[in-house]
Amino acid sequence: MALLNLWSLGHFAQWGIIGYVLKIGWVPFLVLSIGWEVLELYLPYEFASEEWSNKISDVFVNCSGFWLGRTLSESAPDMDEVR
Repeated sequence: MALLNLWSLGHFAQWGIIGYVLKIGWVPFLVLSIGWEVLELYLPYEFASEEWSNKISDVFVNCSGFWLGRTLSESAPDMDEVR
């Protein structure tokens, strides 16, 4: 299995949107992101069975997406200022 796959793109987009829209901090993000990867260890579905290297790369992809979303959100003009 490759380190990056189609799921990686989904993870990046999902966390990018969450980072942009929701105002959660890094600690809750990391708890959710790493918590999901741990939960996948116990899920009896095929999509959840992957190598450790892929799980680790998922966390890095998640962090990248979240960081980009937060960065874009912080640089976007406040809608109150636009009016």
